[in-house]
Amino acid sequence: MELKGGDMSWSCGIIGLPNSGKSTIFNALTALTVPCQSYPFCTIEPNVGIVAVPDDRLARLSETLKPEKVTSTTIEFIDVAGLIKGAHKGEGLGNRFLSHIRNVDAIAHVIRCFETENVPHVYAEIDPKRDVEIVETEIIISDLEIVEERLAKLERLAKVSKEKGVKEIELLARIKSTLEQGSFIAMDYFDHTDAEIVRTFNLITTKPIFYVANIDEETLEKLPISDLEEFVRSKNSRLVYICGKLEHDLINLSPHERTSYMDLYGITEMSIESVIKVGYEILGLITFYTIVGKEMRAWTIPRNTTCVKAAGKIHTDMERGFIRAEVINADDFVRYGSEQAAREHGALRVEGKEYIVKDGDILHIRFNV
Repeated sequence: MELKGGDMSWSCGIIGLPNSGKSTIFNALTALTVPCQSYPFCTIEPNVGIVAVPDDRLARLSETLKPEKVTSTTIEFIDVAGLIKGAHKGEGLGNRFLSHIRNVDAIAHVIRCFETENVPHVYAEIDPKRDVEIVETEIIISDLEIVEERLAKLERLAKVSKEKGVKEIELLARIKSTLEQGSFIAMDYFDHTDAEIVRTFNLITTKPIFYVANIDEETLEKLPISDLEEFVRSKNSRLVYICGKLEHDLINLSPHERTSYMDLYGITEMSIESVIKVGYEILGLITFYTIVGKEMRAWTIPRNTTCVKAAGKIHTDMERGFIRAEVINADDFVRYGSEQAAREHGALRVEGKEYIVKDGDILHIRFNV
């Protein structure tokens, strides 16, 4: 059986202060080895890693069907250099670093929660909340400068043509007010049409953000960190705990040794699984599957996607010539062992264009072009 990564589901930028352990976390997530020295700006150019999404359902389906080829969805992680005070003005090459994460789908903010003399903290003392505010303030100021520049340009154009850019000016003014209050932009407050316009502004503060607490082995035994949990909740976000150094070390072990160490430390899943789950949740993504010939494939789409749009994800011809879809839940397929058996037990349904695809659906698209 050949296992490959195919459809790119989403991209995630990794941010944080220098020496917060971002590159160690990146290594743990991607199983790559990149420099992670204990001095600022070790990461000059962004490190990029593409990772196949761990998928228990896909594994169970492949055990049942034993296809020659299995293609999972993938995630792109982008690790940029640490941000410090003044990054928006170019301090520590900050503006250059910020530009690398303007096109990602989501942001993972790595927070240093460990003490060690070998890796000095850039601001001397460990203070997770202060660190978050420093990094996010720099991002907010950087976005505010972009908004103010664009707003000024549109307002100049509006003096010539009263109708020119009226909607953009209104949206930019709303965003400017939010940024001036020191807040990220909640996209939920925009309707679909306005949200599409806002996305063209390419602002980092419009990206869904979640937090990764980089802890040490000693802290691992004392979780959760109540103050940090409360702080993240106040931001309506999610928190993932990762013992970056330990997980990076686990990568190099055999599966049996890795399982033994995970049991020893009470780790139920590797960090990549935790990060992916949170990423899928905050981005509202689901997975569906196709079985065509000797290939089984996983696809990622936004929740509430219609069947015809899911077909277009596979191929534009399928969307254009869509007739119907035969749908089986992945769990039912595994339970009954084959499409024919699922059909005999009434677990196969025929759905039309407007059917909303569910997480775990297997789709067989019928089309004609």
